[in-house]
Amino acid sequence: MIPYILVSAGSSFLLAILLTGGMRWFAPKVGLLDQPASRKLHQHPKPLGGGIAIYLAVLLPILAGLGVAFSLEGDSPHPIIKQVLEFLHLKSLFQELGSGILYRSALLWKILAAGSLLVLIGLIDDRFHLPWWFRLLAQFLIAGWLVSSGIGLTLFLPFAWLTGLVSLLWIVVLINAFNFMDNMDGLSAGLGLISASMFSALMLSHPDEPRWLVAGLLLSLSGSLAGFLFHNWSPARIFMGDAGSTFIGLCMGTITMLGTYYSSESGKQHAVLAPLCILAVPLYDFMSVICIRLWEGRSPFQPDKKHFSHRLVALGLNQWQAVLTIYLTTLITGLTGILLFHADSWFTALVALLLTMGVLLLIAILELAAAMKVRQLTQSEIAPSDK
Repeated sequence: MIPYILVSAGSSFLLAILLTGGMRWFAPKVGLLDQPASRKLHQHPKPLGGGIAIYLAVLLPILAGLGVAFSLEGDSPHPIIKQVLEFLHLKSLFQELGSGILYRSALLWKILAAGSLLVLIGLIDDRFHLPWWFRLLAQFLIAGWLVSSGIGLTLFLPFAWLTGLVSLLWIVVLINAFNFMDNMDGLSAGLGLISASMFSALMLSHPDEPRWLVAGLLLSLSGSLAGFLFHNWSPARIFMGDAGSTFIGLCMGTITMLGTYYSSESGKQHAVLAPLCILAVPLYDFMSVICIRLWEGRSPFQPDKKHFSHRLVALGLNQWQAVLTIYLTTLITGLTGILLFHADSWFTALVALLLTMGVLLLIAILELAAAMKVRQLTQSEIAPSDK
């Protein structure tokens, strides 16, 4: 297992470091820069295009893995491939997984195609600023195509169309949730890294047998994001842009649906709620921001500084403290998700769900108290003097 983890995550990690460094040099030459604005925190133009590095650092190892799987299915695989796999102690594992990888390769190709299209749209948006309705329409069309291809949630609902609709919304919401979280140095990439690591740990600790393929995809994503964070940690030297944040959201929405959470042998239906806990923080930010904007009578897609991270800064934290707080919150909810997945009873599962809800509710109460305090101070400053 250790060699598999090191190869899956390590190859993407090294690629991401190198490719992101290359994009830091290339992006300014083609005008791919994020300019300062009133709602943004940086004071000087920063290179975009880190999302391309993240995407390629995930894509290239996956293509290499598929190539190895196809080679081993042949009558005489290349001797170099056999030697490399023997050196990495992965030959027996690839031979065991070969048929399974090829069986699910059709869905994998569709996810990669959808991700490629989303990265392209995000890249165009980073450079030329597409209208929000066009991006949202494209996301729904891409998600709809994936769901119609057989990628969906296991929800035990009586109507197939309802499961399909929830699966569609799951993908679109996560695409936008990770895009929304890309508002401070290292935030969206760090959340993706923690979430993908949690999911991969869950897949590798599956009670029946490890889900090697899905775990490998998630480990590749984790390694890619860790390599990007080498350049993106505060003060960031490059941003991922919409091309990167939407790609992360798509991966989290689709790859996690390929994982097995429920089996008829175990009968633990509550295990399908594990992704909800692991991704609770980006979902909380997405829902709270949408509610705030609608409450204030604004478009839910109008950018502002009302995100979870901004609200933590309003409590008195600086940027890196806010980011680390969100990391810790994600880690806690992720661990409760793993606990829920391995829970043997609905009671234990309910405790895990309540832990997740309790953490988010505690943060919401602190944010509300801070907002009320700020409002009271503002009103006292503008109130007319009695003298």
